[in-house]
Amino acid sequence: MTISLCMIVKNEEQVLARCLDSVRSCVDEIIIADTGSTDRTGEIARKYTDKVYPFSWRDDFSAARNFSFSKATMDYILWLDADDILTPENARLLRELKAAPPPADIVMMKYHTAFDEDDNPIFSYYRERLIRRALRPVWRGRVHEALELKGSIFYSDIAVTHRSVKTAYSDRNLRIYERQIDDGDPLSPRDQFYYGRELYYHGQYERAEDVLTHFLKSGQGWVENCIEACRFLSYCRTALGNPDGALRALTETFQYTAPRAEVCCEIGNHFMEQEEYQTAVFWYETARTRPRREENGGFICEDCYGFLPCIQLCVCYDRLGDREKAEFYNALAGSFRPHAPAYLYNLRYFARHPSSPAAKKTDGAQQEQARNILI
Repeated sequence: MTISLCMIVKNEEQVLARCLDSVRSCVDEIIIADTGSTDRTGEIARKYTDKVYPFSWRDDFSAARNFSFSKATMDYILWLDADDILTPENARLLRELKAAPPPADIVMMKYHTAFDEDDNPIFSYYRERLIRRALRPVWRGRVHEALELKGSIFYSDIAVTHRSVKTAYSDRNLRIYERQIDDGDPLSPRDQFYYGRELYYHGQYERAEDVLTHFLKSGQGWVENCIEACRFLSYCRTALGNPDGALRALTETFQYTAPRAEVCCEIGNHFMEQEEYQTAVFWYETARTRPRREENGGFICEDCYGFLPCIQLCVCYDRLGDREKAEFYNALAGSFRPHAPAYLYNLRYFARHPSSPAAKKTDGAQQEQARNILI
């Protein structure tokens, strides 16, 4: 397998070298489409490749990515953003896959985008990362662009790690969507979902609620986007002071799939905020026992399958006056994330308020019991 790395960049002098250093041993050519950098991005890129091309930015990520793909000459195309990296282990896995390629047109890789205090990934999803060039892959969508997939798919163990250095969430994506609407270019179902999400991120809750509701009623969205739309609809309604409507939005996810841990945790949070702790316990226990999902492309929050329901069960049982169960679930939470601030805070809390000798267990004994439960 030969690989063309195709990237679009703009003002990425802080991170571009880091990205290219992490992947250069895995690819046969590097293609950079520069959409208008005014910093040292172009100078840095030319240290790695002579295939640096200017591209006039027109508020369309797909246009830029399709341009970069058009310059590729190798068997497969790999795409990354400038603030992505391959860890040494994942670079090794990619070199191994390159040496013994699977009989597939598309290679999916996990995308890790959030991390805990020990740098373990806690939020990830699959993306199409390696695509056979002969398929003539095409990107669609001005924002949150996606490839039109065709051909055989292989789910790999390789992961791309997102390491953003940005400290603020810009309004760029929202502006692009609103320009698209002004241009009379209809939003696809995928666009509608992401437009509603952008509106939520920018505090426009009523407009976001309208857009997400319209998206769900259309019945044309990808099931994973529909589930996420229900969750964001619940966030909007919570922000608008409608907790009952927020709960209804969460339960609407059940028409698409069996209850997922992410949604069960959200429902648990709802009842916890209402101080209905026993009901919250039911939903957190359900979250804790839901099977993890793999290879469906949807968003996966690792914490919802372990740490989060356990730490919330600790709080619920403390409120219910069951100290032994509260300490047990805190220990169980610690078995997932031993350096989590919430877990360590609870240890100090319990130490300040010791339980009765009959109920008291050492933290080590609790964690051993927790590990046995997990096994």
